[in-house]
Amino acid sequence: MNVYVCIKQVPDTEASLNIKEGKRINEENIKWVINPYDEYAIEEALKLKEKKPEIKVVLVTLGPVRVESALRSGLAMGADEAIHIEVADSLEPQITARALAKAIEQEGDIGLVFTGKQAIDDDAYQTHLFIAEYLGLPAATNVTAFSFQGDKVIVEREIDEGSKEKIEMALPCLVGASKGLNTPRYASLMGIMKAKKIALKKLTLEGLGMKDIRHKVVAEKLVSPPEKPQGKIIQGEPEEAVKELVRLLREEAKVL
Repeated sequence: MNVYVCIKQVPDTEASLNIKEGKRINEENIKWVINPYDEYAIEEALKLKEKKPEIKVVLVTLGPVRVESALRSGLAMGADEAIHIEVADSLEPQITARALAKAIEQEGDIGLVFTGKQAIDDDAYQTHLFIAEYLGLPAATNVTAFSFQGDKVIVEREIDEGSKEKIEMALPCLVGASKGLNTPRYASLMGIMKAKKIALKKLTLEGLGMKDIRHKVVAEKLVSPPEKPQGKIIQGEPEEAVKELVRLLREEAKVL
């Protein structure tokens, strides 16, 4: 049985992003990492493999050549194989999901599909559910607990106002991992060395039968968020300070 983990490479959360040509971020000097939610997905797949050694963990991603480093990182953690769908530019979630689903379908023997619940770069929160739709799988997102029981899985997911919901799904199915599901492991030196020797399977959109790509969402313009104005400290006695605060809220902030 194959357990697939769909991952995305994203800028490090500490990276300083700048806009290039008004439509994309400037990728120069950016440190790229595996999307944090996807790390929970990888870890959960590896934990399952430790219980069931017959399982093969296969990583799948889409992107330019640089995403190979993300696949190598996942292989170093303990994944068995990796598939890279090579594209030059980023694609919208629906198209990305269709490509990932086709790659998984082509590889076959689908037991489980793990993904992160969302990517921290665009926060679209769509790709994993599109994948489930294209593969015809039941899906649960925002999952914080997972158990494998025979031919089904039981997951616990967070819903509104801190409440939790338990869902039982038959195999195969898709699980969207969230923070709290586990603690991702660090790659060992032996794992890093082993990962360097594993050949990545390369695919193209054309090879997956996706020749006519039409984006439904087109980015017209990207702009950096405005800098926050410097805060004000109101000096003086409490009574006078409160009066000044109210005046500022009414006359400058215009929230009163």
